[in-house]
Amino acid sequence: MEAQRTARNGLDRSKIEPIVVPILTALGAELVDVELTSEPQGWVLRVLVEKLGSAEKKASTKDAAVDLDLCSNVARELSPALDVVDVIPHRYHLEVGSPGVERPLRSAADFARFQGEKAKLKLGRDVAGQKVLRGAITSVSDGGVSIDQSGKVYEVPFDAIQKANLVFEFGPAPKPGKPGKKK
Repeated sequence: MEAQRTARNGLDRSKIEPIVVPILTALGAELVDVELTSEPQGWVLRVLVEKLGSAEKKASTKDAAVDLDLCSNVARELSPALDVVDVIPHRYHLEVGSPGVERPLRSAADFARFQGEKAKLKLGRDVAGQKVLRGAITSVSDGGVSIDQSGKVYEVPFDAIQKANLVFEFGPAPKPGKPGKKK
């Protein structure tokens, strides 16, 4: 899983993080993820951010959420810095945003931060006959994470995880109340 953090889709995080992190910190944000993807309209460099200190405080996705003004400020400062350093050799569009309630989980620290929350894991190899797991994060160790899927606990090594993210579930629908009497 850490290898994914170093280079994802041709993007070398070790070259881009030294540019991105100081700008984010100065603006009151911290890096969640950065990815370079090819989309129908061209290449997109997506930078996901949350409020500064959220990881350290183990803040919920709600408490870590950023607003549009912060994302705009980050994009405005980050774009010329990336142009000067030129770590991406071709044209791309820069997108800065929040990871949202279904944020990606990229590291052991991410899994530990959201222990008790529901997550979806897509696996690169079978774990106990499963390629996709969806359940509560019950524990995290140096080597992997435990996922409780409907009462059955799976021990998943980090190197088996291709992609992981939190799962948002709507609460139960409110019960319809008795119609009020009209006066």
